[in-house]
Amino acid sequence: MTTGEWLLPLTGAVVHETMLFAAIGFAIGGLDDFLVDFLFLIRLAGRRIARINTPRLADLPPAAQPLAIFVAAWDESAVIGAMLRTAAARLGDPGWRLYVGAYPNDGATIDAVIEVAARDERIRLVIGDKPGPTTKADCLNTIWRAMLADEAAEGRAFRAVILHDAEDVVHRGELAVYARHLDAGAAVVQVPVLPLIDQRSRLVAGHYADEFAESHAKQMLVRQTLGAAMPLAGVGCAIDRGTLARIAATRGGLPFDPGSLTEDYELGLAIARTGGRAAFVRVLDGTAPVAVRAYFPATLEASVRQKARWMTGIALAGWDRTGWGRPLAIGDHWMRMRDRRAILSVLVLAAAYVSLVGWAALAVIDLWRGSSTASIGPALAALLGLNAWLLGWRIVMRAAFVGAAYGRVEALWSAPRMVVANFIALLAARRAIWRYVGLLRGQALHWDKTAHHFPDLPREPA
Repeated sequence: MTTGEWLLPLTGAVVHETMLFAAIGFAIGGLDDFLVDFLFLIRLAGRRIARINTPRLADLPPAAQPLAIFVAAWDESAVIGAMLRTAAARLGDPGWRLYVGAYPNDGATIDAVIEVAARDERIRLVIGDKPGPTTKADCLNTIWRAMLADEAAEGRAFRAVILHDAEDVVHRGELAVYARHLDAGAAVVQVPVLPLIDQRSRLVAGHYADEFAESHAKQMLVRQTLGAAMPLAGVGCAIDRGTLARIAATRGGLPFDPGSLTEDYELGLAIARTGGRAAFVRVLDGTAPVAVRAYFPATLEASVRQKARWMTGIALAGWDRTGWGRPLAIGDHWMRMRDRRAILSVLVLAAAYVSLVGWAALAVIDLWRGSSTASIGPALAALLGLNAWLLGWRIVMRAAFVGAAYGRVEALWSAPRMVVANFIALLAARRAIWRYVGLLRGQALHWDKTAHHFPDLPREPA
């Protein structure tokens, strides 16, 4: 027997089994996504029948109670000044105070904050004792302690703590949205995040817009309908002051876990464990939702680093740290499993690409030799047909949500950006696994942040 007589059939069998594994994985994931879509459409139809309209900002009263805004900053001198000036001009209401946490070895960021704070007493610089970077949660805890000291000195307590990042473009009406739902009994309020489209990075930065457009217009609403714990986005969220204090009491006085890579995600689950109600809120300001907007990573390297941190913190280390929900909370279990399927999805994706290349190579060899090594059986063909239909459905749904948020041009871009997102996920999974192994071996946590830039906005009226 020649080498070709046994090698080609063996290769064909390996390619077939790899393709079967990928096809089954894609079918499970696709049906999982389709079920979320189905529940969303039922929810949408129910609201239409009941004539429930999306609330409008113009109908909400301004925030009446003092609110504290936390911004953790490490090496953010390029954006923090513009962010603070924009926030001060847009929020307007004097009842808020914005705390910026900085590090003693980050003089450029400190100088940028001082320049703005000197002209606006509502902005407060907090410099920690430890040199940076530590973790974002550790920086937020430093701000928490400063806020407690201010409350004690002034004899008043803030109504809630709002989280933002140094590159965020805040919305003028977000404080009114938070106040309305906090007063209605919510323990935490989250508004949508809508990444800005970076024209210099239509594919890499743009894929964040696609993902958030679908997640924050559909998936989070389904999650809320099911009563599942709501992870926070880390920005555009307001947490009831008393709820944070109760969580802090269980963590030695600090509400944010410095041992977490994704403290925002875990905080949302912790609030659910206390029995606090989460409200994911869409309020229209004209035709657009009240939302947080910001530029996301625009380079492949920066995007891989960020996605790897999310994968490590949620799908790997986060699984160890947060476990599962209440025993009979089926919706919560389902949503947590969806959160953690990223690594498994990447394995399926890698198998799909390997099998596709292998099948194409065998098809060329078969054409040359007149053999049938690359043939596909009826069962696998049916499975591939199902996956093709699910993929088509996914492309249409993604384009619909992107189009609603960003217009028709970006909707057309959303399909090729799916390929880019898959490539980023493959690279991020490798980095996430190595980082997770390092954490298991006792590697110290640090703030693995990316560089940011702030958009050029029209000057706000004085």
